[in-house]
Amino acid sequence: MIYSVTLNPSIDYIVQLEEFSEGKLNRSEGEYVNVGGKGIMVSKLLTNIGVENKALGFLGGFTGDYIYSWFKDQGMAEDFTKVGQNTRINVKLKGNQESEINGKGPSISSEEEKDFLNKLAGLNKGDTVIISGSAAPGLSKDIFDQIIKICKDKEADFVIDTSGQALRKAIYLKPLLIKPNFDEVSELFGQEFTSKDEIIPYGKKCLEMGAQYAIVSMGGDGALFFDGDSVYYAPAVEGVLVNSVGAGDSMLAGFVGSIKSGLEPLEAFKWSVASGTATAFCQDIATKDHIDEIYRKIKIERL
Repeated sequence: MIYSVTLNPSIDYIVQLEEFSEGKLNRSEGEYVNVGGKGIMVSKLLTNIGVENKALGFLGGFTGDYIYSWFKDQGMAEDFTKVGQNTRINVKLKGNQESEINGKGPSISSEEEKDFLNKLAGLNKGDTVIISGSAAPGLSKDIFDQIIKICKDKEADFVIDTSGQALRKAIYLKPLLIKPNFDEVSELFGQEFTSKDEIIPYGKKCLEMGAQYAIVSMGGDGALFFDGDSVYYAPAVEGVLVNSVGAGDSMLAGFVGSIKSGLEPLEAFKWSVASGTATAFCQDIATKDHIDEIYRKIKIERL
């Protein structure tokens, strides 16, 4: 089983504007609502490509009830921990520029945290836990460490999508995959990069530190894949960027879902890039048909 962990889920309220003017009345040209949170987006993609998964995390209040109903309507599996405060709402403004206002999220009590960790205690050998995004207020500062320790104790694989010191610490604990972007690799090693060639030695270092595989996403400049001593590059596919939210989560889910379904690592990387690209060209997480269409356009170069 693949489990996604979303420690601070959200309802994303997306507002489309011709142009946003600060300090003035702005009228929407359209709006829509997505269920958000990085782990939930991972579960959406896995479900769309037919890979069994279950979402874990925290939900509360009327906003949490909306997400519970959404999971039921989508036929998606979840085992969220119910909390006393409202799940957050994030506002995304899409005008002449893309702006975001992310909610703080509910404060998680020690009992609610304990209930969540008890659910993870049911992991089996060979399961995979995908830990994505930031932690909600109130959670223990070492919550990522606690989750990873349970995975290690249960002989389950873990994947972590975070940044900074949390990422550095997790790499040494041998994750199945890390997927930092260009800026996150720069932050991780305290280096500035101007090209993909400059990143390659540091991608290799991520594997030396403990990661089994590493993908470095570079947006419009494509993606790099590190597997043992081999490095591969996938140039970006041309298309219209519709929504960058969820593209990185889709890349991660596409890789994990593929490799856990028995595909070879390089083939999993190809599906990863197709998944992330397809989502970037959609309003929400990409469908299987759209991913299949993009997959046929993916080219892989060995560097």
